[in-house]
Amino acid sequence: MNEPTQRRFPEGFLWGTATSSYQIEGATEADGRKPSIWDTFSRVPGAVRNAENGDIAADHYNRLGEDVKLMADLGVNAYRFSVAWPRVQPLGSGPANQPGLDFYKRLTDQLLEHDIAPAVTLYHWDLPQPLQDAGGWPNRDTAYRFAEYAALVADALGDRVHLWITLNESWCAAYLGYLSGEHAPGIKDPAQALASVHTLNLAHGLGAQAVRQNAGPDAKVAIAHNLQVNRAHTDSPEDLAVKAKLDLVNNEILLAPQLDGAYPEGLFEATAAFTDWSFVQTGDLEIINAPLDGLGLNYYSTGFVKAGIDPDRDPFQPTLVEGAMRVRPEGEYTEMGWLVRPEGLTELLLEMHQRRPGLPLYITENGAAFDDVVAEDGQVHDERRTAYLQTHIEAVGQAIDAGANVRGYFAWSLMDNFEWSYGYGKRFGLVHVDYDTLVRTVKDSGHWYRSHIAGYR
Repeated sequence: MNEPTQRRFPEGFLWGTATSSYQIEGATEADGRKPSIWDTFSRVPGAVRNAENGDIAADHYNRLGEDVKLMADLGVNAYRFSVAWPRVQPLGSGPANQPGLDFYKRLTDQLLEHDIAPAVTLYHWDLPQPLQDAGGWPNRDTAYRFAEYAALVADALGDRVHLWITLNESWCAAYLGYLSGEHAPGIKDPAQALASVHTLNLAHGLGAQAVRQNAGPDAKVAIAHNLQVNRAHTDSPEDLAVKAKLDLVNNEILLAPQLDGAYPEGLFEATAAFTDWSFVQTGDLEIINAPLDGLGLNYYSTGFVKAGIDPDRDPFQPTLVEGAMRVRPEGEYTEMGWLVRPEGLTELLLEMHQRRPGLPLYITENGAAFDDVVAEDGQVHDERRTAYLQTHIEAVGQAIDAGANVRGYFAWSLMDNFEWSYGYGKRFGLVHVDYDTLVRTVKDSGHWYRSHIAGYR
């Protein structure tokens, strides 16, 4: 498993890793940064495993140079990171906090010095707390505050960014944050969740405009989605109908306005019990339907669903669809309880290719959590993650062979980090982090990734 395949990937293909600000940076009170909704939520009793938080995380803020060198040693040519909104604009409005911007300028400069292309995500869930106090994502004004923040970052980093990603996983921000309450800000209200979806859609469109206006006309703009890859358990009409409803409220609610400029047929009727959609205003859909230079896809697993009532529904799989339940087929599962199914990634890429032929696609996250331990030899022998990466990269190659315009692959994650409500209990990294000493150790999967991508560099 140590040799790269002979499969060909397109010239200029991005081989990268990915992280997010709150999960790795720490330094939550340094240089003018103010609280985000995750700083607040992690203090709520019972919200996060073992009452853990991101105060220190992997201490990336103070170990920037070390971590960039780590990436260079891994041989990646791209790095996807997110900017912490409360570090750049601590109150969610007003002028930029220069020390916060300077951190991301240093990061960008050091990446470029190592020939690593920066891919910047503007929002990865750390909303400034004052904006939540003013209504959060259900409040459409938050979309306009996001555009102002996006303009500040785009102006500061300019044309040095290879790819701009407006939002990461709007589904999680809206449904885990405002429907199931498993993520910050911990609200359980279907009406607020659906209003959040629309505000996030609007924020994407406004943010795309702001990036192009401030980073230059050549700026490449994308968005990263964790589309729900569901398959009907059987071909029965009931199971197929459940899958279609789940696709509607989970995927099409985002894709249709962004790609087609309209909310999908049947959505308003399917969600009429929760909202009348009066928050959609004239002109919103034209803004949301901003031109895209790429579509980011975060893929971890495939779900199987059928008609029925699930008494043990996973709170991390909230749904607005009644009478839908998940099936757990035989197979390998990660520590997150997610089925390992690489063919689902090929299927997803081809579905997106068929929907929008020629649109550049990026795997903006792909990885697996396993129970990693440092062995007596001081190394981390994570054979299952290595196998996961190999089979999923092969799945990407198969999609390319079938015509999909895939331009990059970002392994999640560069290093072990704060895994949201799971605290530090789930490890996704190519690099092991000792949370007591903060020592970094490249895992066997990281060594494999380096040797694998070297065959294409």
